[in-house]
Amino acid sequence: MGTSTSMNLWTQYRSIPIVYRIGAAFVLGSLVGLIVGEPATVLQPLGDLFVQLLSMIVIPIVVFTLIMGIRQLDPTTLGKVGGQVVVLYAITSSIAVFIGLTVANVVNPGQGLTLTEAEVDTEATPGIIEVLLGIVPEEPIGAMAEGDVLATMFFALVFGLALALLRDATDDPQIREGAETIFNIMETASEALFKIVWGIMEYGVIGVFALMAAVFGEAGPDALVSFGLLIGAMLVACLIHIAITHLGGLIMLLTQQSPIAFLVGSKEALITALSIRSSAGTLPVTMSNAEDNLRINEGVYGFSLPLGATINMDGTAMYQGVAAIFAANLVGVSLSITEQLMVVGIAVLASIGSAGVPGTGLIMLTLVLTQLGLPLEVVGFVAGVDPILDRLRTMVNISGDLAVATVVGHWNGAVDFGAGVWDGTEIGVPTGD
Repeated sequence: MGTSTSMNLWTQYRSIPIVYRIGAAFVLGSLVGLIVGEPATVLQPLGDLFVQLLSMIVIPIVVFTLIMGIRQLDPTTLGKVGGQVVVLYAITSSIAVFIGLTVANVVNPGQGLTLTEAEVDTEATPGIIEVLLGIVPEEPIGAMAEGDVLATMFFALVFGLALALLRDATDDPQIREGAETIFNIMETASEALFKIVWGIMEYGVIGVFALMAAVFGEAGPDALVSFGLLIGAMLVACLIHIAITHLGGLIMLLTQQSPIAFLVGSKEALITALSIRSSAGTLPVTMSNAEDNLRINEGVYGFSLPLGATINMDGTAMYQGVAAIFAANLVGVSLSITEQLMVVGIAVLASIGSAGVPGTGLIMLTLVLTQLGLPLEVVGFVAGVDPILDRLRTMVNISGDLAVATVVGHWNGAVDFGAGVWDGTEIGVPTGD
């Protein structure tokens, strides 16, 4: 009887969509952290495990899906898709910084606060030449082992393209069959990894609860009150950018589709991004949403999403605008229009060389503050609430990745608007049966 009851409870639990379970875990974890306080940080390892599980499959899923995507693209189409993706990423990131600066100028976060000295260890953001050279890995296997997404993408792209060219150009049936066999293995591996993704998401209910409890247990309500304007400005800027740029501009204007359907199809990825604050870590879930819910062809999302997790940093770029105004207010100076335009350029260029991992915004902020002549102590001043801000900007990054993939898929006839969420049918979560 006990076993039967347990099975029934488990079945009822699984019948609740994963997005609602994770959303509940997010809220409950936050409340526990605020109520319990510092002791709640003991749950951090459970949250770290969730992040590590997602990180475990990032590189494999990039390699398999990218090679699979190339299988369906000829060199001409690949160049066309790549150009469209990069241009849209650059445009949306630039708009994001302008929105961040505009909101920050209106809200004026940082007024009334006093800068306190704080030391912080920062890493130098790589220059554009270093970024371009770093795309080509000296050792492909080493790049994969180090989790270098951009270098891994380059190798997978070159290998997949060579494989496709070999298949199409050879007169040897055995070589052609061998190439198809490799592509078939990649496809099977991709499907297996998506099954793993949903297994990880089942554990994610526990992981998200633990992450949020630890974050709010450490920051406490005082941090939320002290930095309320900064958090509020960032939140407003994020919502405006998603609503106007992603939903209004990309989805409604360029694809003529429902923004509500897009949000429904993207919800698991957005909530995961909000929970783990990592574009790269969210990538498996983002790809799964693109295929199962938004019905984007793998030939497009297999290229655009891994690239977006590395260079499309709408939220991170936006944060630089908000944080720059915040920093200027802390030290009692005003940024000129020219200086604010400088922030736009720095943020967009720096985002190309920034990894989609937690804490990237602080590294980029160091570069922005240096160029503006503002004290780097500001980085330490905002570091306490950065985990909260990082979640917001990561959610914007993922929204932008999926919106751009949808538009590029539409332009290339590589998205099925007659299925998935687009026809009003929400895709359920695989049961694993």
